Amino acid sequence: MEQGAIQLYANQITYPLPINTVDLVETTIRTGIGSNQTDINISRISVSTYSTIPNKLATGRPIQIYIDRLGGQTYVFTGTLAANITSSSTTVPMSSLTGVPYAGYANIGSETIYYYGTSTQAQNVATGVSAFATLNNVLRGQNNTTAASHSSGATVSNTQFPNITVWPAPDQGSISTPYYTLIYWRLRRLQDAGNGVNVEDIPFRFQEALIAGLAYKLSMKVEGGMERMGMLKAQYDEAWQLASEEDREKAPLRLVPRQGFLGFGGY
Repeated sequence: MEQGAIQLYANQITYPLPINTVDLVETTIRTGIGSNQTDINISRISVSTYSTIPNKLATGRPIQIYIDRLGGQTYVFTGTLAANITSSSTTVPMSSLTGVPYAGYANIGSETIYYYGTSTQAQNVATGVSAFATLNNVLRGQNNTTAASHSSGATVSNTQFPNITVWPAPDQGSISTPYYTLIYWRLRRLQDAGNGVNVEDIPFRFQEALIAGLAYKLSMKVEGGMERMGMLKAQYDEAWQLASEEDREKAPLRLVPRQGFLGFGGY
């Protein structure tokens, strides 16, 4: 489990997480710095609950968070950049929107851009206006990249970053003067083992379970292994149970019912 932080900016509701993020375990909203900082709880909600919020662009201190656990895959769009753009361009012209999601992250060169909404216009022969397609409501320089100029014809790809959406939208904060910071603790994927020379990226408490699990998996593939599969499966289950039970949270748990007040129409 790793701790991280995301600076929140006024009116921006969606932010990417590191691409190897599995899930967020805990989240808080921090205001202030140093000895004057204050951490305030932010509640996690489902996509169903988020979809029922009438005004998703209302502003204030964020009190709810929706986590979209995407897998981090990258796909190259069929369309390319249809015209030059500068580092301050607020739309991205595309030669085609085939296969382009309505919202997401577009990679052009070394820059990652968040966009929300797409639009197209057919060619108008009478007025001489050419057909065009655009990515709208863009936020430049996302995922720790820098906004830059890009040339027509550049390749555009989409990375499905795991991301968070907060509500309400932050009412203050900018790159130069941040105000709200999302502090989180995340679960991440195991690091790639490479060619086998890297140190395994697992807690030492789970090494026995890893070895037992590998032996069980190999028994499905090697000749004569089927005869020992039951025994190896039992050993693996025992090793996993011992490791997972030792790895549990050991802090005391206290449950307190929420107190409410009954009005005149109460029970």
